[in-house]
Amino acid sequence: MKKKISEKTLKKSFFNWFFWNGCSQQAESMLGMAFGQSMAPVIDELYDKKEDKSAALKRHITLFNTEGQVGSICNGVVCGLEEANANGECTPELISSVKVALIGPTSAIGDSLWVATIIPILLTICLSIAQTSQTTAWLGPVVYMLVYPIGTCILSWKLFKLGYKSGIEGMQGFMSTGKLDTLTDTMTILGLIVVGALTASFVNFSLPIKIVRDVLDVTTGTMLKDQVIFDADKIINSIFPKILPLGLTIAVYNLYSKKKWSPLKLMGLILVIACAITLVGYLTGFYA
Repeated sequence: MKKKISEKTLKKSFFNWFFWNGCSQQAESMLGMAFGQSMAPVIDELYDKKEDKSAALKRHITLFNTEGQVGSICNGVVCGLEEANANGECTPELISSVKVALIGPTSAIGDSLWVATIIPILLTICLSIAQTSQTTAWLGPVVYMLVYPIGTCILSWKLFKLGYKSGIEGMQGFMSTGKLDTLTDTMTILGLIVVGALTASFVNFSLPIKIVRDVLDVTTGTMLKDQVIFDADKIINSIFPKILPLGLTIAVYNLYSKKKWSPLKLMGLILVIACAITLVGYLTGFYA
């Protein structure tokens, strides 16, 4: 009788991955242990002999890495391959090769689609809701806390089932048509646009250096008090709007990605710079 993975076991495998995919991440095998844990119920149902179960678990705790949400399609594909292997229609070597081949595409799509596009868009919506009114500011975080986990779970489960049903043939067909590269490039561009919009909307950096003087109005002969005759922030934004938040974002990105600074160290640097500029401004009398 042909072996088939039950719906209960598929769900157990998926939730093992969904809740614990990042808990075992380390330098040696990255997400390998989590992948093995996800495949454990599937292996236990498909194989009867202890040595077969042991061999299957060993090939799934090797090096593996992907984006956790979109990457669930890898688990689904491998579930289908393990089912085929248990029925003598596949080989362990093919399963291992497929796992390695899926790391690149699923990581690229996952990071572009989920991390760089969907999450920033959702954050933008929720931040906008939180800023509309003080009385309903709590609604933004609540919407995020509900939509993010539920939406993530639905997306991951659909991709898991898609991988299981389509198997390696479906993935090969998708990659051979060139749609994978097109989707990845499109999501990358969309993600950069969203990040740029977030920078302009939610990163604030002003330079409130002003020269304020009393000015004589020669037409009326009256003295106008506290007139702004020089505003550095206004002049800069008239030449290049939002260039200061853009510059701050690029500087922080370079320190984080290139110099490997920690977020805590970056926040400390920004605080020190802000205090220094504020102190200089008040000591020189440039801050109105």
